[in-house]
Amino acid sequence: MSTSFKTLSLEQSPLLCFSHLRWNFVYQRPQHLLSRAAQNRQVFFFEEPAFLAGIAPRIDRSVTDEGVTVLTPALPIGLNSGQVTRALRVLVERTADEIGRTDLVLWYYTPMALPFSRQLPASVLVYDNMDELSAFKGAPLRMVAMERELFRRADIVFTGGQSLYESKKNRHFNLHAFPSSIDVPHFAMARRASAAIPDDQASIPSPRIGFFGVIDERMDLALVERVAVLKPDWQFVMIGPVAKIDAAALPRQANLHWLGSKTYAELPAYLRGWDAGFMPFALNEATRFISPTKTPEFLAAAVPVVSTPIADVIRPYGERGLVAIASTAEELVTELERLLSQPKPEWLKKVDQHLAGMSWDQTWANMERLIHKALPKEAQAAIPLKEQALHV
Repeated sequence: MSTSFKTLSLEQSPLLCFSHLRWNFVYQRPQHLLSRAAQNRQVFFFEEPAFLAGIAPRIDRSVTDEGVTVLTPALPIGLNSGQVTRALRVLVERTADEIGRTDLVLWYYTPMALPFSRQLPASVLVYDNMDELSAFKGAPLRMVAMERELFRRADIVFTGGQSLYESKKNRHFNLHAFPSSIDVPHFAMARRASAAIPDDQASIPSPRIGFFGVIDERMDLALVERVAVLKPDWQFVMIGPVAKIDAAALPRQANLHWLGSKTYAELPAYLRGWDAGFMPFALNEATRFISPTKTPEFLAAAVPVVSTPIADVIRPYGERGLVAIASTAEELVTELERLLSQPKPEWLKKVDQHLAGMSWDQTWANMERLIHKALPKEAQAAIPLKEQALHV
């Protein structure tokens, strides 16, 4: 639980976030939420360390256009795990001293930050559990134990999807589901007929079937290759960075176009040129609880999309007829053929009705309201004993 509580209002408390993702990697949930937090408070985003030769430990700082201060610890190459933890603890304490406040809102995306940050006092400690990180490729063996500790310490926990909420709802008394939301105006720019097609896509003929996002162990590469082989007259445009897998393992069919990373600002222009989209997620432990941010983003861009049967895509998007669901390459091709041939107006009407109730602005406002209600340590005696037991 949080270890201090000042009379200063939470609206004025700086927010210090610990993240396993770099700010400039892919613009997703952390960036959406913390950019909105930065409209009313100081926000500091503490990334995983970069290792460089011949340096003393330091913090490299930059400020984003949204006003978030990104803190990148730089450490010398060759430190063992204990030395890394001790160096990071010193840098974190120095950062807290420089912020000059003891009433921080501590915000965690990774439990693995606890060994070098658990000593910090906080007015409220938030765990935004956006993914089941312990199931991801290369997850540290201590991840599960660290998450148990983070649940004990947290005043409030958010989950990145409904299925993840259901798997963890009995682990904390103050846990809330916040599935992926959407910046509708941004992706709706893809609906403009006048939008220019980017140069590296303009030469790719139609029909174009697109994907955007991180390309890692969560993508079923065999499925992607099989679909490309089944439909050689379709062009598959693949956008995003390759992570944790060998880029040499990507299928190389002539109609598969791996265009690399694009910025968040560039995405609508690419989606503008797609006839349909697909989300070829593998069905494995890493995807069991994911809630893909790209699902509503495809819809806001008016791009019909088919997905493999991911729980948080089936419910609600598949059940409401907003996203097609397919398990095999053959089924995926069949669904894409249907999407390419069907008129859009009725589908878009349902899409817009669904998206009308969604926005990252609203998500952040609801989160902030719950954070304000989170009780400090001194008030924990008021929690019913049954709920206290859940918090242990």
